[in-house]
This record gives sequence, structure tokens and C-alpha cells, in this order.
Amino acid sequence: MGFLKQDTPQIDFEQWSKGTRAEKIVPMARHWAEVGFGTPVALHLFYVAKIAAYILVAWLIALSTVGIDGFINVAHWYAEPIVYQKVVFFTMLFEVVGFGCGFGPLNNRFFPPMGSALYWLRPKTIRLPPWPSRIPLTAGDSRTPLDVLLYAALLVGLLVALFSQGTGPIPALGTEIGVLPVWQTATIVGLLAAVGLRDKVIFLAARGEVYGSLAVCFLFTGADIVIAAKLVCLVIWLGAATSKLNKHFPFVISTMMSNNPVVRPRWIKRRFFEHFPDDLRPGLLSRSLAHFSTAIEGLVPLVLFFSGGGWPTYVAAFVMLCFHFGILSSIPMGVPLEWNVFMMFSVLALFVGHAGVGLGDLATPWPIVLFAVVAGTVALGNLFPRKVSFLPGMRYYAGNWDTSLWCIKGSADEKIGKGVVAIASMPAAQLERFYGSKEAAQIPLYMGYAFRAFNTHGRALFTLAHRAMAGQNEDDYTLTDGERIVSTAIGWNFGDGHMSNEQLVAALHKRCGFEPGEVRIVMLDAQPIHRQTQQYRLVDAATGEFESGYVNVADMVTRQPWADDVPVHVHRDDFA
Repeated sequence: MGFLKQDTPQIDFEQWSKGTRAEKIVPMARHWAEVGFGTPVALHLFYVAKIAAYILVAWLIALSTVGIDGFINVAHWYAEPIVYQKVVFFTMLFEVVGFGCGFGPLNNRFFPPMGSALYWLRPKTIRLPPWPSRIPLTAGDSRTPLDVLLYAALLVGLLVALFSQGTGPIPALGTEIGVLPVWQTATIVGLLAAVGLRDKVIFLAARGEVYGSLAVCFLFTGADIVIAAKLVCLVIWLGAATSKLNKHFPFVISTMMSNNPVVRPRWIKRRFFEHFPDDLRPGLLSRSLAHFSTAIEGLVPLVLFFSGGGWPTYVAAFVMLCFHFGILSSIPMGVPLEWNVFMMFSVLALFVGHAGVGLGDLATPWPIVLFAVVAGTVALGNLFPRKVSFLPGMRYYAGNWDTSLWCIKGSADEKIGKGVVAIASMPAAQLERFYGSKEAAQIPLYMGYAFRAFNTHGRALFTLAHRAMAGQNEDDYTLTDGERIVSTAIGWNFGDGHMSNEQLVAALHKRCGFEPGEVRIVMLDAQPIHRQTQQYRLVDAATGEFESGYVNVADMVTRQPWADDVPVHVHRDDFA
């Protein structure tokens, strides 16, 4: 990795260009295994600076509160409930404006580096309501002035809360400052719900499953506030750990560690694979690290929650701080950086600062009700992943989420560019603009294919792409990750196939009028926790679904990243 220049594979471009798609992925996958994406050091430092800015602004917001004094006197105020509440609201604002997850070049966002507010403050952009046929006043897929107003009101509500003062003493929590007025919290929760029912993308971008749930905690009183917040954090950790009890997670580890900017020596990165360069399945080191980290995430939080103080709490807190710092320092693709900083602060503010507050201090059953709702959502998300996004399902970085691959002809690309109200151009155009030419853009395009292929679902996606383009000339299509389409069309993406499914296809077709065969999409559901298969659908943007079936997880995990020959089991084939 250079300081300003990307470290790219050294290939004979003319000879490489003659290969099949699978053959072209081979050198990219081998390069990724040794180097990762080859991101310039300067870009990693940019993200480090962004983390520092997030921490500094949160720090200054805390100090704007009456009763919170001393820039370096943190030990005296870090555990104040209002400080934690303001950090929750500030992080929600940071995310929902577009500065958090999914920001910048490490999420393939170049011009501009964010969408979010640039889309959601603009009428006629696409919105995706979660239950348009069931919830009154939510139907439609076009953003209206009402949607813009609701989103703007959420931003204003968060800003007002950040610079408001506490309501007074809460003896049960040992604070004289108190928390923000309940009406402010209720307003934010209500606006987030209203915005989310009109557009699920904004709710997901606000990380509603984390910051929305924690906001609800501040509708309670006394010790119930802290107990509820601890329970939400516990669900986050245990839910994420449970979702990693699969065959996919070791592939996430090997991919992430090969892209880790801290682990620089190539010989170390090769150790994360079975036998570089011919067998790039996860090696013993990746599998061991996957099991070890899952055990930490699933067991240590229980000690943190039930220990009630003393050295067990401090040891557990230290382990969890190291756990999140390990993720943070790898600067993973999708860049969920501030979330990890927030979870580290939660460890200190809730579990260390209020170590003695536990279930025995409950005054009402409401924290248990909240716990049941959040945990129930996680359970449903693991049992029925097609119904629940991987975010509220808390399948964080488990390697198991809905994905899609779009096969797009040039004519359809032009229609999307002209027919959709958007800020960002189509992914291929962004790459060409950033790298200078169509030829130069081929390298990062195929590096993206290699990244997707390193995850188990990539093998199925590239296999199914052949079936999706059956009867057509494959050379007429550009294969584009569904995330990239979502990025252009609706302004935010973070690894979630729930935003690139039939609902988005219908919205795009409505605006673009695709011809049959112009756009073919592979939609691959995540693996339910109790089954070893993943369901798929092949969809034509103009005529709808034309094939469905499933692939076996066992067939995906035994193949190399460049494989496109996963056995397919067909339920329905309209062209047979």
C-alpha cells in the first residue's frame, strides 16, 4: 500500500481481458489475499481523522451541558446519564445525515462521498416504505414534501436535544443533572418511527435498532434507564454472536484481515488462507479467530452484565474494549467505525460507570418488555432473514445477509441515469471518472468482484448470474453489486439486500421503462439459522421473477472465490 497511490494487481491487461469472468477474478483474488483492496494509507488516515472528529464533537456537546465541566476532567462526568443520552442522539444524527456507515471511498462512494441527506431532503427521490399495503398513508415510492419535512424535523429534533439541559436529580443513578426532558426523547422516537414507516432506508441508516432502541430507554425513569440500556447492549452483542454460529463467518475473517491496514506483512496475511495462492478458503488461523471472537462476543458481555462491579467487571470491560478496537483498527469495508467507538463508550458509561445498577433495581417491567421486543426481532431475523433486515436482525458481519447482483445492459444504464432523481452517477461511471478511463476502471471493478467472491454468497451470485443472463449475450451486460445500485438510486447502502429487492426493481422500472432482458437480477436470501440452504430468485426488471430455487451452503464453502459452478436446485423455471 502506498501513501497516496493504490496498490493494484500487476497483470498483462490485454491478455487478462481475454479471460472469462472467473479467470479474471483469479489474479484479483490472489492480490486481495496478500494486500486487500490496496487502499492508499492517506485514505485510511482520512477515516481515522473522521473518527477523531466524531469523538471531539461528541466531547464538546457533552461539555455544553450545564453541570458538565472540565475538558480533561472526564472521570467526573463520563458516566452522567445525560452524557450517554446525548452521545446516543449525536451518533444517530451523525449516521442519519450520512457521515457514518457507508461513507466515502471504502464504500465505493466517490462523487459525492455520501448520499443520505442529499437524497432525503430532496423531493421525488425514491423511498421504500416497509409495509405500504398494511400501514395507512405510507404507500408510494416517490419522496414528497411531507417526507422531506419529517426527515428535516428529525434532524432539528436531534439538534435541539443535543444542546438542551437536564431536568434535575435522579437519586437512583446518583446524578444531580438528570436527563433530557422526556418530551424531547418522545419526539425523536416518534419522528424516527414516522420517517421509518414512510421510508425504511432512513430508519436503517439511523441505525434505529441501536440508537432508536437506546432512545426508548430514556422514556423510562430512575434506574430503569440504565438497566434498559444495558439490556439493549446485551442483545446487540449476543445477537451478533449467535448470528455468527455458521459456516460463513470464517470467510469474513480471512477477507477482513487480508484488508487490514495494521497487519501489513504479506506473509502474515497469507496465513489466513488454507494454502495460498491455490486454495483461498479460510485457513486454520481464520477459523480459530472466528470461533474465538464469537466466544468473546457471546460470553464476556454476560460477565459484564451480571458481575455488578469489582475486578470481574473491569476485566470483562477491558476485553470488550479490545474486541471493538480490533474491529475498528481493521477499518472494514462499509466502515462501521463510529458504531464501534460508540459501543466502547457504552462499555465504560453503562457497565463500568454504573456497575452496581442491575436487575434487582428494576422499578417497572418496561425494560424487560423492551428487551423482549429487541431480542424477539433478532430471533425472527435469524429464523426468517428474508423478512427482517440484517441490521435489526443483528447479523452484523456474520457473512450471512441478503445480497443481489444486477446484470445491466448499457441501454438500461442510460435509462437509470436519465430516469432516476439521484445525486450520484451509476457505479461504473463513478469508477471511470475516478480512475480516468473505462479500461483503468476494470481493475477496481474486478477487485470488487473478488471481495464479493471471498464471501460465500459471492460464489452463488456469480454462478446464478449465468442463469440470469441465459438466452442473452453475457458480454452485453455489466455485473453490478446490488449495493452499488442502491447507493445510486436511494442514497444509502450498507450490505443489505432488503433494499435491492423487488420493491426497488419496481420503482426503477416505473421510472425507466426497461425492456425485457435489459436488466436481470440475482437475489440471494440469507441462510436461516436452522437450515443449511439459501433461497434465490432470478428477476427480469420488466417481466418479473422467472426462476427460483436454492443452493446448499456446503457447496459454497468448499469452492474457491473464482468459482461459478455451485450446484443449483431449481424450484421454478419459466424458461425450461
